Amino acid sequence: MLNWSELLEPIAAWFRSLGLPYPIVHWGHPVMMAIVVFVMGSFVAIAGWRGRISADKDVAIKSRSDHRQLAPWLFFFLTAGYTGGVLSLVMQRQPIFESPHFYTGTIVLLLLLVNAVISLNGFAGNNTGLRSLHAYLGTTAILILFVHAVLGFNLGTSF
Repeated sequence: MLNWSELLEPIAAWFRSLGLPYPIVHWGHPVMMAIVVFVMGSFVAIAGWRGRISADKDVAIKSRSDHRQLAPWLFFFLTAGYTGGVLSLVMQRQPIFESPHFYTGTIVLLLLLVNAVISLNGFAGNNTGLRSLHAYLGTTAILILFVHAVLGFNLGTSF
């Protein structure tokens, strides 16, 4: 079986050689991702729902546009944060696959990847069922991210 910690160790060693203060190595990922999840993630989710349910057509159009523009950036930052979190664990010589925090992060990225495929496919010709699935998968991903944050805080305080 592939040992991911060993594979990533040369990268982690390079980052360790930079002499970053321990609090940045330990808490940098959680602080940055909290901003992404709670600020950007909430905005993207609210804009998506506002675009679906707003009675005001102009508000709905603006909200859908905001959602469409920011959702890819949210996915990018979450993916980058996922990578940074794994690397942070390797830098601190902690196991990668032993935490529910790792698995909730993986589930979120998979849900959002499915959502990206659905939307990039044009909702299969504007299929209302796929639009609803997209909305509920995205909402589920955001809710899991809130649980993910609690699990991450618990992980961070455990070592």
